[in-house]
Amino acid sequence: MLAKILMVVIFAVIAIGIGVYCRQSSKSVDGFVLGGRDVGPWLSAFAYGTSYFSAVIFIGYAGQFGWKYGLAATWIGLGNVIIGSLLAWWVLGPRTREMTHRLKATTMPEFFGKRYESSALRIASAAIIFVFLIPYSASVFNGLSRLFEMAFGVPYEACVLAMSIITCIYVVVGGYMATVMNDFIQGCVMLVGIVAVIGIVLSNNGGFMEAMTSLSHVEAEGVEMSGAFVSILGPDPLNLLGVVILTSLGTWGLPQMVQKFYAIKSGSAIKQGAIISTVFALFVAGGSYFLGGWGRLYGDQVVMGANGQPVYDSIVPTMLSTLPDLMIGLVVVLVLSASMSTLSSLVLTSSSTLTLDLIKGNIVKDMNERKQVWCMRVLLAVFVALSAAIAIFQYNSSVTFIAQLMGISWGAIAGSFLGPFLWGLYSGRISKAAVWTSFAIGVGLTSGNMIAGMLGVVIIASPINAGAIAMILSLVVVPLVSLVTKPVEFEVNPPTPEGAIDREIASKLGAAELPHPAESKMK
Repeated sequence: MLAKILMVVIFAVIAIGIGVYCRQSSKSVDGFVLGGRDVGPWLSAFAYGTSYFSAVIFIGYAGQFGWKYGLAATWIGLGNVIIGSLLAWWVLGPRTREMTHRLKATTMPEFFGKRYESSALRIASAAIIFVFLIPYSASVFNGLSRLFEMAFGVPYEACVLAMSIITCIYVVVGGYMATVMNDFIQGCVMLVGIVAVIGIVLSNNGGFMEAMTSLSHVEAEGVEMSGAFVSILGPDPLNLLGVVILTSLGTWGLPQMVQKFYAIKSGSAIKQGAIISTVFALFVAGGSYFLGGWGRLYGDQVVMGANGQPVYDSIVPTMLSTLPDLMIGLVVVLVLSASMSTLSSLVLTSSSTLTLDLIKGNIVKDMNERKQVWCMRVLLAVFVALSAAIAIFQYNSSVTFIAQLMGISWGAIAGSFLGPFLWGLYSGRISKAAVWTSFAIGVGLTSGNMIAGMLGVVIIASPINAGAIAMILSLVVVPLVSLVTKPVEFEVNPPTPEGAIDREIASKLGAAELPHPAESKMK
């Protein structure tokens, strides 16, 4: 117990120390939100990965989908690797970095506002982020409860409060740079922890082949297939596909994810970051879902709910309860790392969006840079406290609305933003009407489906599938609506200065900054 406590204390001290170390870089808005847009490939890649894979993935999703699909759940991790990481960096990374520099956009709502020349779109997108990111932030705490009770006998509320205080201190003091530096250390812990846990769990079940044999004898409910949980596509391929789409393609439209491309320092760093991020995702996402696939071997030990179904958040902690004490300490730090990195990214995104896109210029007309930074710091602390309060309330109550809102947050946000963001990067003829249509589909489909379900009307049985459908519709609807409505003319590939091959080269040579296309037309 002493060793486990010491590991957690050292982890907390390092996290806070990094926040204090980075305090000088967080005095300006650009420094506090984006680290001065000078973040290297390793820090950016690990920040992307640790924001992507939280305790929700390791404890919740890995247990839930491993139980439902067996080893086929590994496809979810592979989708996260290829679509959510590698292709995201290749397709979005270079263009996002270049265009947000050109538009001087710090947040995703600011990008929408300037790209589509609409303050209303900026405000609406900021409101969507605020409504759906806070419940998602609260859900990050959920994976900690049973794990901490198993390892320390500590009440859930104490765990949530301690994690909130640590996260709040280092992000409020050090801003984005403190977040990405902590993400790097936390990512290293996650890599070591995942590999070690998988090895020990398989060893406890007689090795890989014996564990496979045991899992092949487990029958899948409602499926005639023998050995469904060791089959290549599992017992329910269609719903498995919906999970892959939601958790992989969804990152392309999430503000806390694409923001990492705003801050990276160069085009060459994006190429390096793509490889690093992909390898990280292979170990963490692939490893987490692969681990969850063995959950059925612990079926007689898993906590069952009143409905006869397992409590999904209890599956992975049950698997981990057989580990040696020091290994459990490492896993606790692993889950803390995953949770704190994601929480810091979410609340930083929420506070910066609310300050820069809603309060500044709308509520407070005269807001200098110093006031903006202080406002973000205060709101960041408020959002951490609000997330913790929601998590504790949900844990101690039977209110289902909050849990459902957490579940649809990815689908609602990515279903709203994916099409307008991706097409806005590559096409100069996207209309405002198309963006509004995508916002309506993302929020309307996911929220409407949730409300209908609460009233006993089944439209789309799985909220995951509803989110996946919203994302696909966003990608399809935006160009179609733009064909029949007036586009916002925008030059997505502006000419570079004569003799300059790259903007970075032009900048280093002292070339004048390229004007916004609208300014060029006026001149």
